[in-house]
Amino acid sequence: MRTNIVIDDELLDAAMKAGPFSTKKDAVEAGLRLLARQAAYREILALRGKLRWDDAPKAAGLMVSEPRPAYGAAKAPAKRRK
Repeated sequence: MRTNIVIDDELLDAAMKAGPFSTKKDAVEAGLRLLARQAAYREILALRGKLRWDDAPKAAGLMVSEPRPAYGAAKAPAKRRK
């Protein structure tokens, strides 16, 4: 999408020096990608403590399990051996 914007020259120069950008467009797109990635990280961090990770990964990779509900039929106590 073509967009015309006014960008602070000093800020753009600093961004161009900070990364291996050959064009202004590359620097601006990298900045936009960084903002989008940071938003995704915040969404992931918001899930902290809400998901349970199993220790044994499945063959296809790591597995995330949803926590089990605290309600429902209680398990029968294990029989004791004599």
